[in-house]
Amino acid sequence: MASNPYEQNLDKCPANHQPLTPLTIVARAAEVYPDTIAVIHGASRLTYKDYFARCRRLASALSQRYIGKGDTVSVMLSNTPPMLEAHVGVPMVGAVLHSLNTRLDAAIIAFQLDHANTKVLIVDREFAPVMREALKIAKVKPFIIDYHDQEFPQDNERLSYNDYEEFVQTGADDFAWRMPDDEWDAISLNYTSGTTGNPKGVVYHHRGAALMCYANTIATGMQRGAVYLWALPMFHCNGWCFPWSVTTVGGTHVCLRWVRAKAMYDAIIEHTVTHLCGAPIVMATLLNAPDDEKREIKHKVAFSHAAAPPPEAVLGQMQDAGFALTHLYGLTETYGPAVLNEWRDEWDHLPKDENIAKRARQGVRYTALEALSVRDPETMEPVPADGETIGEIMFRGNLVMKGYLKNPKATDDAFRGDWFHSGDLGVMHADGYIQLKDRSKDIIISGGENISSIEVEDVLYKHPAVAYCAVVAKPDEKWGETPCAFVELKANAQADSDTLIAYCREHLARFKVPRHVVFAEIPKTSTGKIQKYVLREKAKAI
Repeated sequence: MASNPYEQNLDKCPANHQPLTPLTIVARAAEVYPDTIAVIHGASRLTYKDYFARCRRLASALSQRYIGKGDTVSVMLSNTPPMLEAHVGVPMVGAVLHSLNTRLDAAIIAFQLDHANTKVLIVDREFAPVMREALKIAKVKPFIIDYHDQEFPQDNERLSYNDYEEFVQTGADDFAWRMPDDEWDAISLNYTSGTTGNPKGVVYHHRGAALMCYANTIATGMQRGAVYLWALPMFHCNGWCFPWSVTTVGGTHVCLRWVRAKAMYDAIIEHTVTHLCGAPIVMATLLNAPDDEKREIKHKVAFSHAAAPPPEAVLGQMQDAGFALTHLYGLTETYGPAVLNEWRDEWDHLPKDENIAKRARQGVRYTALEALSVRDPETMEPVPADGETIGEIMFRGNLVMKGYLKNPKATDDAFRGDWFHSGDLGVMHADGYIQLKDRSKDIIISGGENISSIEVEDVLYKHPAVAYCAVVAKPDEKWGETPCAFVELKANAQADSDTLIAYCREHLARFKVPRHVVFAEIPKTSTGKIQKYVLREKAKAI
């Protein structure tokens, strides 16, 4: 057999092949946009030249502490400049960035620090009390660095004598940072929520992070001069990789220490914010703000939203408020969003209800994701594209994690059949768009009939008195399970159980109507996800 002429003497070499990594993208921004404002935090400003220099100083300082490839640097920080610097400076020495959820309790923090074998820990003084408790439990003894926010000072006692700013200044701004040896090298570690046991450590690689830089900018329409408001926690899936994506277009990062309505409206107006991301809770925070905190937005603001499908009523209100919405979908294991609702111009002319229904769908694969499917998890066959048959949503490609740290069984289970199993249930529409119906554990099976909790929640959200709601399964001797609704009412609104049940009967098949309505605060994670496992336990006691 003749050899392939396209392989003869055409080998990979440093001139024609380099590992994909977001680090080269950040370095380019410093070269091309040196005087552009890269970071805004309170009254402080950093140009791209200065931002990149600080990242190199951080890398240099870590190197002097003998931090290198395979070492873990954990951070517990708000959306502040050090968090952006860590996303660049830590991988510059080949280390892995582990961003801690700032709302975790001490026991879970300690578990993560031990599981990650943390060598360096950077902590905002706001979170010193819980971190102090965690360090008492943890077996690891990392080198601790305190960050004191000069723009928004915190009163808590420091954990160490090592100050972040002083630590960075020990490094050199011309530090010879290292490219990854292989684009498959780990760049970050993110933990799942751990609602049914210890959380799993999701490992990202440089290749996936680099591809997300381009995919995110395409998906959100982000261009040169973009101004991005950090309403999404950077600890959540590395801020969906936007710490690197915004820099790809030389955009400006507007830090937001706390997600508050007034702060968001003020930032949007004062900095002419063009883009932000967030869960439905961010939408609710904006929409339900008191009138004296709201400000009229006269320019276009692109809002990319994910997490649970937003209620159709909320989507409509956001559109009316002037936000251009893009629905994204993904998981921690897919670097955050890997699916988007690719909008079609002809849908603009649909009646409002049909338009909103289109916006509620999750959509199609990202440009950098190789395959997206809805399949029977047992046979692994694709379900019919009829918009009705429920299957498991599965992913394949470069935007899927390396695997779970130190957990080969969970990794093998997740990749069974050479697809990543999301655990989410959905349907495939005839036009190739997927729609999420529920988590497999959240489907309610009543008398042998499957009930989507999301469908029931969508109806409840359309009632004018409902601010937040969640529907879970309540054990039932006759039916096995029946829907139980937990509801928070809007301020000064009134509604009782009979009213809401009657409303549901007008819009749902009778077997889908909640048998119980409980008025209570809806528990949520720091990223806005409703903690249904908590509500399921409460429903059992009713």
